Amino acid sequence: MTDYLACALLGSGFFFIVTGALGILRLPDFYTRLHAMGKSDTLGVALMVLGTAVLEGATLNGLKIVLIIFFVGLANPTATHALGRAAYRSGLVPWESPRDTN
Repeated sequence: MTDYLACALLGSGFFFIVTGALGILRLPDFYTRLHAMGKSDTLGVALMVLGTAVLEGATLNGLKIVLIIFFVGLANPTATHALGRAAYRSGLVPWESPRDTN
C-alpha cells in the first residue's frame, strides 16, 4: 500500500515540475515565468520528497527527509520573491499585452 502512495506522490510531483518547466517555455516574460516555476517547483519538490519519505518509512532518515520539505517550503518562496524584487528594482518592466495598450 505504501508503494502505491509513494508512486502517486512521486508522479504528482513530477507532473507539477513538468508543468512549471512548460510554463517557463511558454510564458512571455520574466515575472510570469518566475511565478510559474516558483509555485510549481515548491509543490513538485515537496510531493516528490514526501514520496521518498513514505518509501523510507518512520525512521530517522524519514524524519530528515520530512525536514527537507520544511526547508524547501521556506527557501523556495523566499528566493522567488528576492529574484522578483531584484528584477523590479533593477528596472525590468513587466510585459504588457498589445491588447492592453490603448
